[in-house]
Amino acid sequence: MTLMMEQSLRIGSTLPAAGDGFEELAWYCVRSRQKQEHIAAASLRREGLEVMNPRIRFRRATVRGPVWFIESMFPGYLFARFGFKRTLERVRYVFGVVDVVHFAHFWPVVPVETINALREIVGEEEVRLVEPALKPGDEVEVASGAFAGLHGVVTRVMPAHDRVAVLMEFLGRQTTVELPLGGVSHGGPRYVLPAA
Repeated sequence: MTLMMEQSLRIGSTLPAAGDGFEELAWYCVRSRQKQEHIAAASLRREGLEVMNPRIRFRRATVRGPVWFIESMFPGYLFARFGFKRTLERVRYVFGVVDVVHFAHFWPVVPVETINALREIVGEEEVRLVEPALKPGDEVEVASGAFAGLHGVVTRVMPAHDRVAVLMEFLGRQTTVELPLGGVSHGGPRYVLPAA
């Protein structure tokens, strides 16, 4: 579970007493079957519920060449808005859903502010493009392979091939070497969310 999701779940509430807003609509975290978040989301929408299933889109190198992938931002989890008392059991048995996240008799409510922040990040389509964080001019250290430990400067990023070109001093001269994106390290994150 990611930090954002954990922080959101801490701001929950215990099971309310009858008459304490039991029927009010609230956002809950729903656990889905592995790699079936989109199926659970579609099933919940067919039940007439409001659903938030944030996903990321990225390009990954494969044997067939670069391929675009879309995966859940929170693998195995999505968010649904429903009235706890009258809808909980129906939600728990929707196709693709494993359960609604709870801790014994504690059913955390996800704050509306968290859902709105996620919506700002992913937009209406609930998909956010993720790109490599490295850019030309960044200083990096080779983390693996024959050049491990050497330092250089990124001259070109090739996200479609998951590679970077790095200019480094080797055997007394400057040489450009193509390396896997995961084979270099720098002070920042490996991927970033570009400005929307």
